[in-house]
Amino acid sequence: MLNENIKSLRKSNGLSQEQLANEMHVVRQTVSKWERGLSVPDSDSLIKLAEILHTSVSVLLGENVEETEQTELDKISEKLEEVNMQFFENKQKKIKVYRNIFIVIDALTVVVFLALFFMKSSYLQWDTTDSNTAVMKFILQSFEWGFVRLAPLLLVIWTVCAYIFNKKLKAIVV
Repeated sequence: MLNENIKSLRKSNGLSQEQLANEMHVVRQTVSKWERGLSVPDSDSLIKLAEILHTSVSVLLGENVEETEQTELDKISEKLEEVNMQFFENKQKKIKVYRNIFIVIDALTVVVFLALFFMKSSYLQWDTTDSNTAVMKFILQSFEWGFVRLAPLLLVIWTVCAYIFNKKLKAIVV
């Protein structure tokens, strides 16, 4: 909602992201993040943004301009809280997805490692007079050789990544 309003009002005022960023005294990437919904401007920036785009903060936040009992500041505060909550929920979902991906990769690594362990390189007994069998034996042996050497390192890296994302998730919730 806010991101779409920033983009449409910027374009209707004939401003590029670079021009708006210069007037706001921020980098162009900040304006891009606002327009993509990856971050939100703070209250001071929101007021300045409304001035530059020749609109009110209420319109920028997506409210219809009408008289209510609440003050303008209360409306802005509530809308900012809503936008921040959406941003927080999106960030929390992304972190959960990344954490879960690393946990699944860890589990798959352990499963493949155990499968190789219980196979006990049975392919070494294969008759390699047939070229297809020889190629398969070579592929399996190469995979096992590389996997056994890299898997422990990758397992540690993926576990650390999952731990870091779990810490980030707990830090956001608190």
